[in-house]
Amino acid sequence: MDLPERPSNDDINRVLAEINPTLRTQHRALLGAGETIAVPSDSATLLYVIEGELRASAHARSASFGRFPAELLQGDAALFRGGVSGTFIAQQESFVLVTSLDFSTLSAGARDRLPEVLLVRDLPGNEPAVAALAAQLGPEISSARGDVNTAAHSVHCQMMANTVLLSVIHTWAVRGCAPAGWPSRTNDPFLDRVLAEIDASPGSDWKVEDLARAGAMSRSAFAERFRSALGTSPGKYVGEARIRSAQAMLAQGMAVSEVSRATGYGSDEGFSRAFQRSVGMPPSVWRSEALQGATN
Repeated sequence: MDLPERPSNDDINRVLAEINPTLRTQHRALLGAGETIAVPSDSATLLYVIEGELRASAHARSASFGRFPAELLQGDAALFRGGVSGTFIAQQESFVLVTSLDFSTLSAGARDRLPEVLLVRDLPGNEPAVAALAAQLGPEISSARGDVNTAAHSVHCQMMANTVLLSVIHTWAVRGCAPAGWPSRTNDPFLDRVLAEIDASPGSDWKVEDLARAGAMSRSAFAERFRSALGTSPGKYVGEARIRSAQAMLAQGMAVSEVSRATGYGSDEGFSRAFQRSVGMPPSVWRSEALQGATN
């Protein structure tokens, strides 16, 4: 049997650039033998076994029809996209990073291209620096049901959590675990070409006619095909791509006015309104927290 062709680094990086979920909670749970960790279906969950061993409950294995890993050993990382739920039981004293994430509308397209459960065995053997970082994230609590406040809302915490998340997804992809054809967002080479052009130059003055021409379609056919494949309009997708690009520029220290021009906004005020509407804070505040987090 032929193995699926591995995605190119450009394809992988394009998907990773779209992923920027909101960090809800993060902690390291010290579990005694027999204690449990629940994986909810209404949010994304990343588990990394720092020490010990977890085994899925019989109900989780049967209810998820094989999608739920039977076990997670020391060094294993599993990302649950949301949509499946279940419980893991510690087989011995175990220490586990538990990260809960919400994928915003900006990341929804990339999220939907990930499997419901993404499993990476032996993260330290593949990404030792990332595994070492994961072993230090979040407060330590005595069990998964601890009552300490595990919320983590700072940009610094967000950036470190995203570093671990993206490294897990990258490792999964480069090791050939991705399904054939991944990571096409649309299974439509014409639409994929359009998306690649938008992502490469989100600040361009894109009009539906221009995008339809890039996809070799009429305006009406393109708009209908785009919405059917992606669940959003071409104009909204362009706006989301601009915000993703703006976040990357701000994190590098570029001035708000410079980012506003580079991402195609007619005024700093318009850019600030769009950014706050999508991200939840003004770009100047986001930039300050991102730069502060990078130096800590």
